[in-house]
Amino acid sequence: MINEVIKKNGVAYGITLGIILALITATIYAIDLKLFVSGWIGGLTFVIYVVIGILLLTKTKKDINGFFSFKDAFTTFFITTIIALAISTLFSILLFNVIDPEAKATISDLLIKYMAETLQKFGTPAASINEALAKMKENNPFSTIEQLKALIFSIVGYSILGLILAAFFKSKSIQE
Repeated sequence: MINEVIKKNGVAYGITLGIILALITATIYAIDLKLFVSGWIGGLTFVIYVVIGILLLTKTKKDINGFFSFKDAFTTFFITTIIALAISTLFSILLFNVIDPEAKATISDLLIKYMAETLQKFGTPAASINEALAKMKENNPFSTIEQLKALIFSIVGYSILGLILAAFFKSKSIQE
């Protein structure tokens, strides 16, 4: 049975983080679609995720007033991750497949251009660049299926972050 504090904080922070992630996507969409291919936006989003994760685990550990196991710390973070990424992904699916399907074509073109420039900077042979770009053109990263696949990979990636944070926030056992 999951502790009520863990469940309450996981859900509350998950909704908050999901809304923040959706707002980041909406803001980028409103300002300039070119920002979707910007590396620093991804880095900023990751930093926000880490900060909220730290705040979540700090608050939950304090609220529990007792032993905060590795499992409890990870479970708290995992609940937050599932909810936040589900909200963010649902918003992206709606934005790019219902509200403005034309935006996904524009961003796909920008991603292809960015990838070509990046591969050229690294001295990748033209044949390899053409092959990579042809594969990118076949793929629609904003389709519902591809976004759901990305959701799974994001859950796995952020779960690794959750394992690391849980190791830092777990209570020390008496034997340690």
